[in-house]
Amino acid sequence: MTGWRLAAFLVSLITLIPLLVVLHSLLSPEPAIWQHLRTYVLPDLLLNTLWLVLGVGLLTGFLGVSLAWLTAVCEFPGRRFFAWALMLPLAMPAYVAAFVNIGFFDFTGPLQSLIRAWLGSSAWFPPIRSRGGVILIMSFALYPYVYLLARNAFLTQGRRSLEVAQSLGLSRRAGFFKVALPMARPWIMGGIMLALMEALADFGTVAVFNYDTFTTAIYKAWFGLFSLAAASQLASLLVLLVLGMVMLEQAWRGAKRYTAAGKSSQIRFQLSPQLAWAACAFASLVLIFAFGLPVVQLVVWCVGVFAEDFDARYPMFVLHSVLLSAMAACLVVIAALILAYSLRLYRDWPTRFFGRLSTLGYAIPGTVLAVGVFIPIAWLDNQLILWFGAWIGNGAILRGTLTVMLLAYVARFLAPGFNAIDSAMQRITRSQEEAAKGMGLVGWRLFLRVHLPMLRGGILSAALLVFVDVMKEMPITLMTRPFGWDSLSVRVFELTSEGQWERAALPAIAIVAAGLLPVLFLTRHSEK
Repeated sequence: MTGWRLAAFLVSLITLIPLLVVLHSLLSPEPAIWQHLRTYVLPDLLLNTLWLVLGVGLLTGFLGVSLAWLTAVCEFPGRRFFAWALMLPLAMPAYVAAFVNIGFFDFTGPLQSLIRAWLGSSAWFPPIRSRGGVILIMSFALYPYVYLLARNAFLTQGRRSLEVAQSLGLSRRAGFFKVALPMARPWIMGGIMLALMEALADFGTVAVFNYDTFTTAIYKAWFGLFSLAAASQLASLLVLLVLGMVMLEQAWRGAKRYTAAGKSSQIRFQLSPQLAWAACAFASLVLIFAFGLPVVQLVVWCVGVFAEDFDARYPMFVLHSVLLSAMAACLVVIAALILAYSLRLYRDWPTRFFGRLSTLGYAIPGTVLAVGVFIPIAWLDNQLILWFGAWIGNGAILRGTLTVMLLAYVARFLAPGFNAIDSAMQRITRSQEEAAKGMGLVGWRLFLRVHLPMLRGGILSAALLVFVDVMKEMPITLMTRPFGWDSLSVRVFELTSEGQWERAALPAIAIVAAGLLPVLFLTRHSEK
């Protein structure tokens, strides 16, 4: 095994070991734990998860596809603005949108208080703390995944496909449902799957709403019942559920091909005045509720609490968040470079298999990875104490350090880092490599003098995406952080768990501000 293949195999172990550790718990079930789970936990978890997947899948699909079609194919007032602005909710963590909307729409919030002052009663107002509220808020936060991919699909189709459908006697509406929509199905389903993965992995939003899912149950089993065995067995069920969804989507797609014939035309349909303004109003309402209203409410709360709440702890929260994000970004970039360059050098199935395996962590919830990383680290810690206790003492060596957290970060966010770097790697042609080899550059000199400089854009994109993902990440940080390493996301969780929405605005606005950087970068390149 060559050095690059060995390095790629070691990188894949960061994801493979936690996954195998979690799934191994199914081979040694504890009857008492399973009896408790079957009786008191699993029925509600499965029902809540089913409703969450169904609701988020349908609503994100509707919002993402409809908005993508309007901005890609139709002409209406504000289209150029909405084309990029509708991706801004990606900068808003779902758990931030959750507590902001609860604070605004709840019975004691400003909206219902105003309604009672005007009308005398707000009993008719639908409760935000409900299953529908969770689905609505999460869908507003996640629809950009569907919007981005579906819009790219519709842009590549252009107007030509609909013109062909109309020449066959189909109306414009029938052409959309029978031609354009089926041709865009892989992109749409890919976006919906991303949204569903994020929904299943979400911890902060469901915790704010007190809506029990597998992620909250894993956290409660570990830190409430102090049962790592129960947490790992719940995590194993969630892993099987996620892998089952991935396999189902792949089987549904099958071997079908979705290729548009000819060059796409970017001439857009001019909507009638009524439909054009209706499209503008629809896009405006989605943007206001998904991004505008939460940001305005956060700013208002920040202005009210900044003077009394900002103290010496907040620079430490920011410092911890930035350090964790920067260290994770560096580690992910290094691991992604190893994988991408290994796949560049070797296309045999073992290298491709381990490369694919390494990126599965993005589909695994953070709570699962926290459990899967902590168990082998705890075992290794015990072995080190057993072997070298006389020299190093009997205290924890790796537990309670940044090691657990950073390994879980790498396993969770290697996929976006790898995709950015691998895309840049594909733009380096073989002729460029051959020319460099003809000048005597081989091995490490070829990598350092040719590949690395040409990968700077991809490396920057990967580092930026991972940096902001870690800034927003909550469950891994919450479950594996060392003592005293509180971050902005942990501060948000602590304040929202006590119902202190206004005070949570200060760390939340910092997270949102950091999240705007990659979103603006992404929208710029998406338009290109």
